[in-house]
Amino acid sequence: MTGQKPKPPPPVGALLKPKLDTKFHIDYSWWENNDIELRSYLLSHLPPDQREAFQDVPEGQVVDYVDPETGEVFQLDSLGMALKEAAAADDFIDAQISLVDCVFRIFLTNGNTPLTPTELEEVTGRPAATILRTLGGLKVYQGLRPVELS
Repeated sequence: MTGQKPKPPPPVGALLKPKLDTKFHIDYSWWENNDIELRSYLLSHLPPDQREAFQDVPEGQVVDYVDPETGEVFQLDSLGMALKEAAAADDFIDAQISLVDCVFRIFLTNGNTPLTPTELEEVTGRPAATILRTLGGLKVYQGLRPVELS
């Protein structure tokens, strides 16, 4: 023995390489841990007319929302309500926006239900392998991370 200390084990999850069946989601704790302004990014997903209307709306203003499918009533902040309305538009998810923004919007519309790159391919029309390469690399884009690593 040379007296060198053994290397510490890699962090949990560091050895897990995402695959096509790995589920991804928005990891909101990533936003908090990286001290990045989530509200500003969420505002960027609103149509321009709605975005302008929100410039002066205080954060945290709450409204009642009735789910049109279930009839369930729950409270959303006004930005969350605006995002729900924007997500209902046919052009909210389209080929003209970046892959990362497109995937982020999918998770906004589905309540952040985790999806695999293969499932995301069905919605985005973009190859699952490209989605995996983008989201499964070392760089985290907009908090989009594998569920197991969150």
